[in-house]
Amino acid sequence: MSTNPANPDIVVLREGTEGLSMESYAETLRERLPDRTVALARTPAEERELVERARVATGISIEEDRLERAERLELFACTFAGTDHLPTDALAERGVAVTNAGGIHAPGIAEQTIGNMLVFARRLHEGWRRKQNGEWRHFQSHEFTDSTVTIVGLGSIGQAVVQRLEGFEVETIGIRYTPEKGGPTDEVLGFEAEDVHEAFARSDYVVLACPLNDLTCGLVGEAELATLPPTAVVVNAARGGIVDTDALVAALQSNKIRGAALDVTDPEPLPNDHPLWDLENCLITPHTGGHTPKHWDRLADIVAHNVEALATGDDLENAVRRPESD
Repeated sequence: MSTNPANPDIVVLREGTEGLSMESYAETLRERLPDRTVALARTPAEERELVERARVATGISIEEDRLERAERLELFACTFAGTDHLPTDALAERGVAVTNAGGIHAPGIAEQTIGNMLVFARRLHEGWRRKQNGEWRHFQSHEFTDSTVTIVGLGSIGQAVVQRLEGFEVETIGIRYTPEKGGPTDEVLGFEAEDVHEAFARSDYVVLACPLNDLTCGLVGEAELATLPPTAVVVNAARGGIVDTDALVAALQSNKIRGAALDVTDPEPLPNDHPLWDLENCLITPHTGGHTPKHWDRLADIVAHNVEALATGDDLENAVRRPESD
């Protein structure tokens, strides 16, 4: 099969993500769709030419000028969960549907979230520090059992966290936009300030797994941190802007909370002279929670389904925006 057929069904754009090869992504799509033609754009010129002739384009983003002559394009499959960076107006004007990669990172993020809570429960980070110093000295640990865990956001990541909490004998509180729908947690509350403080007052661990938007920006600030018990741990697996960083630093420095585990920060990347780096009660990873060797497999499953759905008229999976004619 030619890598760049005359009129490809799908074009994979050249910019990669998370250090993963777009060539591997294209090959995975070919495995899922053996009867479709998949082209890989390796240069800006190839990208421009192939987008003009393809029915589906997939990548991190697509430049608006690429759309001007893309008369066959029906779908842009974003390889990110977030799509705020896309030229949504231009895509809408041309009737191009948009899907995202939401959910493919959930297993890895959930596993890392559970791991972070267990680190604090068993104080493994204290054990690592003593090992670095060559100290054989006992220290007291806690138990995760009978803890109360609040999960803010019950989308794919929040649900994956709740699923993995089963068997740990913990109580769970979920916070979601529509609490009347219920959820997989023992209790479900809303995003109203009263509900958030009610949940936080009873929480040993707070897991942030919600999108960053006008409602959630700065959701965890000085007042919310003050409501948490001094034994509480904040785990941010969502976006840095959900937490007021200055308020978090102050709470950690004064031991108003037990600790924090941050896979995301505000600002991001975190400057090397930022005070968070020096706090022993703060674990930091460089936005790696969603990294997984199954990245392309999971994304290719979604894109392959949607390529077939374009032909059959079925609903698109992970649809962010549909054409007006749908």
